[in-house]
Formats: sequence, structure tokens, C-alpha cells
Amino acid sequence: MFWSSILPPFLASMVEFVEALTIVLVVGVTINWRSSLLGAGAAALTLAVLVAVFGSTLVMFIPIEVLRQVIGIILILFGMQWLKKALLRYSGLKSMHDEAAIYEERMRELRAHGEAEPRKFNGFGFLTSYKSVLLEGLEVAFIVITFGSTVSADRLSGIWTAAEGALLALIMVVILGLLIRGPLTKIPENTLKFSVGIMLVTFGTFWTGEGLGVQWPYADWFLFVLIMFYLALSLIIMKWLKPYGIEQKRKLAAGGNS
Repeated sequence: MFWSSILPPFLASMVEFVEALTIVLVVGVTINWRSSLLGAGAAALTLAVLVAVFGSTLVMFIPIEVLRQVIGIILILFGMQWLKKALLRYSGLKSMHDEAAIYEERMRELRAHGEAEPRKFNGFGFLTSYKSVLLEGLEVAFIVITFGSTVSADRLSGIWTAAEGALLALIMVVILGLLIRGPLTKIPENTLKFSVGIMLVTFGTFWTGEGLGVQWPYADWFLFVLIMFYLALSLIIMKWLKPYGIEQKRKLAAGGNS
């Protein structure tokens, strides 16, 4: 299914690239754009090499049944982390992700290192941008390789299709960043993380079952049943956690007024 190899990488990459863009913008504005963009470019090159090396290794040496079972378990664990954060945020037990606040905080941290010459290469700025893009991009690379190598019988073609989804997300984030020239606060990042978490757990369950020899009813169409199941389960958990979130806010408010 084409959508299953391009949509999850696109949405997940959108989340990670928005977070990476925030740091790149901060470094560019606070230190200088040369160091910031060089760091981002070096990280992108590193990620491209990692995808090429590990992607080709998965394609050539690991049987598809083993691959689906192992990656399925990893995706379940990975997706549960995203879902946990989203559910805690929606229930009020964890503060919502705020790119504008992160932007301001990182800017204060970088300014504490002193002013930098606008056109001179700055090693600290380069490493800050490189580390940010690399760390966020590693999650993108992981999703591209896992989805691409397991969703299709032609694993090389699958990885390329997943990479296209990630590349499309990168282009969109870069264009929006150039137009807005600031953190992308309007993108519903928390909702995206929740959606991607559902998808990761869904595909992880599906592929783990296939690796164990489970014959899913209606083949790939059963993915929609799993999506609805995990969505309903998440909403139930969210409703169950909501009173605890309200109580936590009440205690914080009471503590602040005392």
C-alpha cells in the first residue's frame, strides 16, 4: 500500500524537522547563518550516508520475516513513547510542546556564550546546529529505513518511497521557515505526534504479527481496524487521565497563590 510507506514517514519527519528548524533558526539569528547552515548541511549528509549504508544492509542480508518481526517490536516501543507523551499532554499531566518557548529559551542560552562575528565561522554554532539536526534526523532515518524496508516486497523501492515522504516534509518545513522566518508555532505538533504514535504502534503490531505467522483478516486492510482500536484505546486512557490532570493544575495553582 503506497500510503503506508509514504504517509507515516512524512508526518513523523514533519515533527522532527520542525524541532530541528527551531534550533537552526536560533543559531542563525544568535550566532550567524554560515555556521548554522553548515552544521545543518553536514548533519543532512551524515544522515544520507547512514540511510544508504544501513538501508542497503537490511535489503541485502536480512530475511523479510525476521525484519518485520524485529522492526515491528521496535516500532511498538517507539510509538508507545510518542503516544505516552501525547496522552500526558492532552490530559494536562504534561505541558504542551511550545516551539516559541523553546526558541526563546535556546536563544537565551546561546546569547550567554557572548556575541559572535556575523561572517566568521563559529565552531560552537556549527556543532549546536549539527547535533540538533542529526539527533532529530536520526529518528527520521530510522522511520524511513524501517517503513521502507518492510512495507514492500521490493525493499529498495520501499526505502526510496519512504525517503520521498521525508524529503517532501523537509521541503515543506524549509519553505515555511523561509516564509515565516521564525519557529513554526502554527503547525499542530502535538496532534502530529499523537497521529504518528498511533501509526507506529499500528504498523508495529501488524508487522510483528506477520513475522510470527499471523494471517490478518482482509490482509493490509486490517491496518484500519488496528488504527481504530488504538485510537479508541488512547481516547479511553486520555479520559481516564483527565481528572488527574485537572487535579494537578489545581494543586499548582494553589501552590502559586500561597
